[in-house]
Amino acid sequence: MVTTEQAKNMRSGINIEGTVERKGEPRTVNMKSGGTIQVCDAFLIDETGGEIKLTLWGDEVEQVKDGSKVKIENGYTTSFKGEVSLTKGKYGKLEIIS
Repeated sequence: MVTTEQAKNMRSGINIEGTVERKGEPRTVNMKSGGTIQVCDAFLIDETGGEIKLTLWGDEVEQVKDGSKVKIENGYTTSFKGEVSLTKGKYGKLEIIS
């Protein structure tokens, strides 16, 4: 497992655990393949107290709550307007621990 600070400097293959805090309002976005999907930003806090923005997609928006402990396997980061964001992506896995 990596810390949020380590994850910010990685691009892919990120395995991390933490607690979801400050979940934002869901929004609907258009997908490249057509159709729409719900997206929501939250912050993942790790055991060191560090945080990283976490983007939740589709069913994850409803499943993950403020205070949920989650584990992400094979996640990746993107950078937009200077802010790093973590997501599980197509090939990753997000598991709600508690």
